[in-house]
Amino acid sequence: MDSVLLLSLWALAASVSLQTAVQASDACPERLLGNERRRTCPKPCTQDKDCGNKRQCLCDGQCGLSCVAPGRTCPWPLPSGNNFVASLLSPTPSFSALLEVRCDTGYMLPNGLDAAIRRCQGDRQWSGDDPNCTASTSPQGSCPLPEELTDTFSIDGYAVAGTTIRYTCLSGELVGNSENLCNIDQTWQYPHPVCQRVWCPPPQEVNQGYLVAVQRTEYDVGDAIYYLCKKNHLLDGPNRVTCQPNGTWSAVPYCRARCPIPAVRSRVLIGGLKRWPYDVTDSVVPHGESVTFYCKHSRKQCSFPYTQTCFDGRLNPPFCYQEPTWLQYKLFPHRLVSEIEACSLVDLD
Repeated sequence: MDSVLLLSLWALAASVSLQTAVQASDACPERLLGNERRRTCPKPCTQDKDCGNKRQCLCDGQCGLSCVAPGRTCPWPLPSGNNFVASLLSPTPSFSALLEVRCDTGYMLPNGLDAAIRRCQGDRQWSGDDPNCTASTSPQGSCPLPEELTDTFSIDGYAVAGTTIRYTCLSGELVGNSENLCNIDQTWQYPHPVCQRVWCPPPQEVNQGYLVAVQRTEYDVGDAIYYLCKKNHLLDGPNRVTCQPNGTWSAVPYCRARCPIPAVRSRVLIGGLKRWPYDVTDSVVPHGESVTFYCKHSRKQCSFPYTQTCFDGRLNPPFCYQEPTWLQYKLFPHRLVSEIEACSLVDLD
């Protein structure tokens, strides 16, 4: 059987997403254990903030999007064995690094190939089985897999007569049949597919924000850019956006404005503290902050709280809130609605 190279590489993806869901199905396999040798999968995630400070939300093979510490390494060098040579293809044996296991001449792996690519997983183990190269038998009954094919695709299955193989592009989008049958006469049923390059256009601008990225007309899959907001604005969503395998960017964030507090002569509740608006810096609150106003009971001399939330520069007072007059504020400060006794639950029924 002709010697061929089996490549197996999973694309990384990040992060995702905003508080809206990252399109994980487009960027990373579903979280299902398959042929990769795993003990456990790391914690699942959709974006970096789902993980701890030292972990990132990355694609971890058939574990899908997982919380991974990128700096962790897999065992290297591999324990010495018979009939194979292991070579590290990446600068370090850290997460997502690749190594090649190649059998000595005249030996093959159990799947009939003479080489395999293994990937460093989030559980600090190399994907696939430990190398087991055995003496090859008669090379009859196989279909040829040219080197340019094995350099372009990850191939799952055996290239022997009567069996089917499956193609996965190492990069880009597959065009053609994703499966092929090796006929009894050692020819392929269909032409081999091709991998079409996928790239992302320049990312969109964000109002009141700016990009931290090398300016290019095309970005490769996996490239990441960062968003920052201008002064007095808060980032709503992930600051890291990634070019996905489908040629689109992961969800882009927004820059949200702060909100002026629509009260002057009445105390409000912010972050659990009852405060005068003029005691709050610039009398504004950030996007997403909740502010509780005090409204007067329509028939009784008591007050009840009503909470509103700042959204992108807009914080509307509740319909029941009435701003005290200047005379009420100056002459009768203790009778302001925010200062009188709170209504009981019975009063509010």
